[in-house]
Amino acid sequence: MNAPLIVDGVTTSIRLDGQRHDVVRDISFQVAARETLALVGESGCGKSMTALSIMGLLPAGIASVSAGKIIVDGIDMVAADETVRESVRGNRIGMIFQEPMTSLNPVLPIGFQVGEALMQHQGLSRSAARAKALDLLEHVRIPSAARRLDDYPHQFSGGMRQRVMIALALACGPKVLIADEPTTALDVTIQRQVLALLADLQAREGLAVLLITHNLGVVASVADRVMVMYGGDVVESADVKDFFARPTHPYSVALLAAMPRIDATEGPQPIPGQVPSLDAMPSGCRFQSRCHLRQDVCSTLPPLKPVAGNPGHQVRCWMRGDT
Repeated sequence: MNAPLIVDGVTTSIRLDGQRHDVVRDISFQVAARETLALVGESGCGKSMTALSIMGLLPAGIASVSAGKIIVDGIDMVAADETVRESVRGNRIGMIFQEPMTSLNPVLPIGFQVGEALMQHQGLSRSAARAKALDLLEHVRIPSAARRLDDYPHQFSGGMRQRVMIALALACGPKVLIADEPTTALDVTIQRQVLALLADLQAREGLAVLLITHNLGVVASVADRVMVMYGGDVVESADVKDFFARPTHPYSVALLAAMPRIDATEGPQPIPGQVPSLDAMPSGCRFQSRCHLRQDVCSTLPPLKPVAGNPGHQVRCWMRGDT
């Protein structure tokens, strides 16, 4: 598959108290044009570190990709130098960060911030970039965009700031879009508007979208495929319909049980315990300390294996899969 985004055997390590710890461990996936892959899991499971690895935005001297390849529109972001990575970021790949209020510069007008990417990557003049920024703000349905071009981030609502972030991410026509918790802190109505806008823009622009979220309701409504991460490992990967019809890894089952549902006879069931800290991460299955199916063999890392002979649905568990 000639996918705009290919992640192949990537391991990302971080330095903690003088030792290296893997925060993302041997992760592989591809995202095709007009496809949405959802990356889900609790906080601390490696989702955002995966995104930062792809973007080449890991903090220098603290974290690095220690193995694997990340191919963005034909360019290996791991092998490339920083000059090449800078030309790719914002140009071939865009990212919507978690919190727009902290991601946008509070002392610069919105129009300038959107236009700056166009001047940097496409060499537009200030006036041409301003005109294109206006088009982009109208494209993401900012009301009265021409009047609001010189407004500052604090003058926008949370939903409107998120639309500005989408305009920034799409300014230079990227092939790949990473959306890191794009609906966090938005009310349900605004969430639906933002997700509908993203789906419309994806279909129109042919984007490959990597959606990072902990909200399984969002996954069910917009994703084509889903990958569940825990402790830096991919523990389950499936077509979104297969995942919700037959969640297989104990962690996936626990995530779904913890999700509020109007048709459930019981309330959400919390997952006991918490994600282990980096310096206490087990070498085998990293979910073992919280798993009711734990056996001695779980001290060895299980491989990803098909569920019931379906190569498109894989699970990393000694107790599940191949059945």
